[in-house]
Amino acid sequence: MCARKALQKTRAALAKTPVVGKWFTPKPKVSVLRLAGVIRDTSLGGREGISHARFSELIEKAFKKEPLSALALVINSPGGSGAQSALIAGQIRALAEEKQVPVLAFVEDVAASGGYWLACAADEIYAQRMSIVGSVGVISASFGLKDLIEKAGVERRIHTAGKDKSFLDPFVDEKAGDVKRLGEIQKDMHGVFKDWVRSRRGEKLKGADKDLFEGAFWTGGGALENGFIDGFGEMRAVCRERFGKEVKFIELSASKKWWSGLMRFGGGGVRASLPDDVMDAIEARAFLARYGL
Repeated sequence: MCARKALQKTRAALAKTPVVGKWFTPKPKVSVLRLAGVIRDTSLGGREGISHARFSELIEKAFKKEPLSALALVINSPGGSGAQSALIAGQIRALAEEKQVPVLAFVEDVAASGGYWLACAADEIYAQRMSIVGSVGVISASFGLKDLIEKAGVERRIHTAGKDKSFLDPFVDEKAGDVKRLGEIQKDMHGVFKDWVRSRRGEKLKGADKDLFEGAFWTGGGALENGFIDGFGEMRAVCRERFGKEVKFIELSASKKWWSGLMRFGGGGVRASLPDDVMDAIEARAFLARYGL
C-alpha cells in the first residue's frame, strides 16, 4: 500500500512537469460491470444469472481501479430474487459512498422488477427509447395439481408438525388462510421495494404511488416522463461526453469458468450441464415474456 501511494505521488509530480507531463497524467477510468440475466441464487443450480455470490468479488474489483471516475452498470435483467437484488445493490452503494465514486446505470433491453432495483443503485439511470423499465411490484405464480394426480390415480401422503408447514401445497385445494398470508408477505416485500426506489429517486419521481408502484412498466419515454430514468444514452457515448474522449473503459464480467465448457463433453458432463442450460433458458424466457420481449 505504501509503495502504491509513493508511486502515485511520483506520477502526480511528473504530471506537473512541462512538456513531458502529459505522458504521466493518468487517463480517467470507468469500470464497466455488466449485469445480465435473471437475478437468482446461482448456487441453487444452473450457471447463468445474476447473484451476489457471483458478482461480489467483481464489484470489489471494480472500485479498486485508480483513478476511478465512475462505475458504469450495464443492465439487462427482467428481475428475479428481491434478496439477491438488495445484496448486490447494497454492496454497490456502500463502496460508492466509501470511495466517493459516482455510479451510472445504462439499461439495454430491460431493467424491470429486480433489474430496476439494481439500476437504482446508480446515481443516474440512462436507457434506450426501446428499453423496458419499471415493474415495481411482487409476483408469485404456481400451479394447482390436485385434479391431475387424482386422474393419474396417485395418492399423496404428507405429514407435518406445524399447521403451516404445508403452506400453498399445490396438490390440495387452495386455502384462504394461505392466500391471505401470502398477500401479507408480498405486501411487506412490496413496501421494502417502494422504499428503496423512493430513497434513490427521490424528487425525480413524478406521479402518484398508484401509478408508479403497482407493477407498471414503460418504454424509455414513459420511464423518463415518470422519473424512473434521467435520460437516454449509450454507456460509452455518455461517459466520453462526461469524462473526455480519452476515458479508459475497464470491462468486468462474470464469465463462465474456463473448465465449464469442457464439462459438456467429458466425463458425463453433458448429463450434468445440459439440463441446467435448458432450465436457465426456460427461466429467462419466462421472465422476459412478461414484458413482451
